[in-house]
Amino acid sequence: MTVEGLVSRLGLAPHPEGGFYRETYRAADGLPRAGLPARFPGPRSASTAILYLLPEGAKSRLHRIASDELWHYHLGGPLEIVELAPDGRAETTVLGADLAAGHALQKAVAAGRWFGARPRRGAGWCLAGCTVAPGFDFADFELGVRSELLSLFPRARAEILDLTD
Repeated sequence: MTVEGLVSRLGLAPHPEGGFYRETYRAADGLPRAGLPARFPGPRSASTAILYLLPEGAKSRLHRIASDELWHYHLGGPLEIVELAPDGRAETTVLGADLAAGHALQKAVAAGRWFGARPRRGAGWCLAGCTVAPGFDFADFELGVRSELLSLFPRARAEILDLTD
């Protein structure tokens, strides 16, 4: 299947961080502001999920959110998830189907951690799912600024240059 075919068949739209997505689930149960950590400015859904498609050459630009995010591999080639670690290094996890090559089927990214993603060269595209709890809200989304990230994480320069604009 082509990227265009997947976008059409799955009803995907452009995502602000790059690639294409569609929200597929938003829990009916909500969490009141009083029951959430202080980093949340208001109530949130208990959980949300999206389908997320990244064509080769596209990237999920470095960003962070207020919730934990669990990535799930679905289809296509391998996807690199790059996290900026507290010690300043970049850590890469590869989502994919080749478990013998060390690919993971799932990857959890901790709340507040800077991260981005890109298909591996030759992947063509990767379709993943992302589950967020407490549920995703764009009020909790922060896109990384290259100059700021370079000053905070100088050891991750190559990854920051690649995954920011």
